[in-house]
Amino acid sequence: MKTVKEVSLLTGVSVRTLHHYDAIGLLKPTWVTEAGYRLYDDTALRRLQTILLFRQLQFPLKEIREILDSPGFDPMEALTQQIHLLELQRKHLDNLISHARKIQTTGVFSMDFSTFDTTELDQYTAEAKARWGKTKAWQEYEQKAAGQTAEQKQSTGDALMDIFARFGKIRHLSPESQEAQELVASLQDFITRHYYTCTKPILQGLGQLYIAGDSMTENIDKAGGEGTARFAHDAIEFFCR
Repeated sequence: MKTVKEVSLLTGVSVRTLHHYDAIGLLKPTWVTEAGYRLYDDTALRRLQTILLFRQLQFPLKEIREILDSPGFDPMEALTQQIHLLELQRKHLDNLISHARKIQTTGVFSMDFSTFDTTELDQYTAEAKARWGKTKAWQEYEQKAAGQTAEQKQSTGDALMDIFARFGKIRHLSPESQEAQELVASLQDFITRHYYTCTKPILQGLGQLYIAGDSMTENIDKAGGEGTARFAHDAIEFFCR
């Protein structure tokens, strides 16, 4: 067992921060003596290491607590994904450094802003959060998907793309139009029936993914025509407000 002061000296985390982690339920001491001293065992220190890795990845404390306390959380699986996220961060930083050095060397500010694009990192982070947290939505999806055949999943996916094809047909209208808003409501209902309960925060998060510029954006635009993903996103944003 280590005291809070010893843990602070070992990890570099301040005593005040450790007290805060205790207060919010993120890292509880293993034992509190009658005199009120906090004591931490190896299990608590392993949890602290995981917390610090998540903090390096810029995760909010509330999200870290929810992830760690989730029944389906697997520390070793999470570690593998954390490593990948750190590698993505390193790649992004290396690209930024190279970009800045090029400007420094040439004295020319490039109009190419692709170096600042964090789409890949953001998307993997969102997917990892869903797996780590085993959120209610994620569990609900796993339950619904468990008994489905590949053909059934494909059929559901095709039906979802049909909805985006309908978005494409009205993308000349305002995203705030009645037609667009009714279609967003249909999309929300479809996701709830076939995947998981689609609350407005979840729907809004999906809308952000639709314009991430990856294969999801391409597939939506393929179903409804160029600009459909952006139109669906804008309609969702208005709906969720």
